[in-house]
Amino acid sequence: MTARVGIIGTGRMGTAIAKRLIETGHDVSVWNRSPGRTADAEAAGAQNAASLADLVADCGTLISSLTDATAVSAALDEAIRRGLDGKLWIEMSTLTPDDQRRCAGAAEEAGALYLECPVGGTVGPALKGALLGMAGGSDAAWARGKPVLESLCKRVDHLGPVGAGSAMKLAVNLPLALYWAGMAEALALLQGSGVDAARAADLMADSSAGPAVLKNRLEVVKTTLQGADQPGTFDLNGLRKDLGLALAWAPHAEGPAGMPLSEATVALYDAAIAAGLGGMDGSSLTRFLLSGHEG
Repeated sequence: MTARVGIIGTGRMGTAIAKRLIETGHDVSVWNRSPGRTADAEAAGAQNAASLADLVADCGTLISSLTDATAVSAALDEAIRRGLDGKLWIEMSTLTPDDQRRCAGAAEEAGALYLECPVGGTVGPALKGALLGMAGGSDAAWARGKPVLESLCKRVDHLGPVGAGSAMKLAVNLPLALYWAGMAEALALLQGSGVDAARAADLMADSSAGPAVLKNRLEVVKTTLQGADQPGTFDLNGLRKDLGLALAWAPHAEGPAGMPLSEATVALYDAAIAAGLGGMDGSSLTRFLLSGHEG
């Protein structure tokens, strides 16, 4: 078995993960179902695997960063047919705990170790090794995957068995999805007061009402509130997807029944996406709602 790390999926995050691992001394190969999307990773020094079978054969550790559970399952099923015995599969996509457990069961039956580790943070933190990792899996999978994950994360916690990490990721992203709708209501209180929305956001960023997403992306938020929507690294489409996953998982959790805030916010995201804002920054939902649109 080689020490080479294989990246399955070279979208924005998969490419950033590959670049960071190369920068920190790892040998990296990449594979993507659409071959043209591997160019940036190759330019950084990654080897392009001609097929998923080649990637599996050449790499002892495999990292998947894909769109959804369907894509992860398809890649995993194909890899199992090629032979996963003795490999470590690190799954970094955002899925429900049940989806992660199904994938883990298939991988472990094929003789592989499986570690879920969805992350907080987007491309910028990934390139700097500043992600927040939320791992779930066996002690053996954690021990083997931890050195690789420490190259990517400022903090990575082993939270328990498979399912614990994905539940934590959904919990982390839920307040973020709700925040942009809540900010619209807060800024609505200022309408007619003479206080500009962008200036209010600037002041909020220095207050207890300013979460990290506002502080870190303040200029993008201000520009958006002034009427120019900005592309997002974690855009409305991504926020809506994770909000939907949280709602889908909620009936399986043991907490109080019902998620009324989340259910109400889904319609707001759907309206903004229908208006063509799916690829825009989360603050575009705030601007959209302030403009008088509702779900």
